[in-house]
Amino acid sequence: MTTDVITRLDPQSHAAKRGLSDLSIRNLFIIPTILFLIVFNIFPLLYSLYYSFTDFRASTNAAANFVGLQNYRELLNDPFIWNNFVITAKYVIVSVAGQVIVGFGVALLLNRDIPYKGLITTLLLLPMMLSMAVVGLFWKLLYDPSFGIINYALGLGTFEWLANPDMALYAVAITDIWMWSPFVMLLSLAGLSAVPKHLYEAAAIDRAGSLYTFFRITLPLVAPILMIAIIFRTMEAFKTFDLAYILTSQPTTEVLSIRLYKMAFQEWQTGRSCALAYIMLIVVVAITNIYVKYLNKVKER
Repeated sequence: MTTDVITRLDPQSHAAKRGLSDLSIRNLFIIPTILFLIVFNIFPLLYSLYYSFTDFRASTNAAANFVGLQNYRELLNDPFIWNNFVITAKYVIVSVAGQVIVGFGVALLLNRDIPYKGLITTLLLLPMMLSMAVVGLFWKLLYDPSFGIINYALGLGTFEWLANPDMALYAVAITDIWMWSPFVMLLSLAGLSAVPKHLYEAAAIDRAGSLYTFFRITLPLVAPILMIAIIFRTMEAFKTFDLAYILTSQPTTEVLSIRLYKMAFQEWQTGRSCALAYIMLIVVVAITNIYVKYLNKVKER
């Protein structure tokens, strides 16, 4: 009788007597995760940050000499690196804009009662579930000037998509749009399904046109989740490597990630490549912060 009263008054002390407390169980799960993140994420991050201030080369046994901001100064004054920035910016703009237009457009078409809607949505999601290497090799065959189906469908003969310096970057962007538009579509569908139906009913009663309904109801309410999709896709597009590396080796498609790879594993400029990686990180963080601030303004409207 006395034990039951004590248990009701202080259940935590009774649980502690029986075994581990809730706090101990929580720490038992959290501490290994924190240690894992420190070892495999934070430690390499700090270690590479140290190397970015040195002239270290992984191909030699020479000790790393501290050079301060020299690597950063040389990179920011290198016209070839700025050219890589321009190529990357062009690729990000074309790729992300295409994904938003295609993904949101398809989501609008699917946001209605149509037969086999679930099956169609599942099939449209397949591209983003594939491996980057598989997608790259698959589209390389599609772009082939001899037997590629794209030239045959468009009637372009033996047009060189990947060998043409002016079209190679756009060919890579088209592949990225095909692969990741379903991601934007999925988020857009979630946003469209959350729009209250009574708003459309009220607009119909007021005899509002389809364009007015789209720009006054649909787009403002879906804009926050659409901005989230843009943030994620911008970050990924800025870091793209696989598709551009597999599809073509044109200088006009040498985005920053490929330049970083060549600098680190072909030229063995380890310290300088670490500095370039951190410059890319700063740019991505800056762009993300701009998007997040704009997202907060959109939410406040």
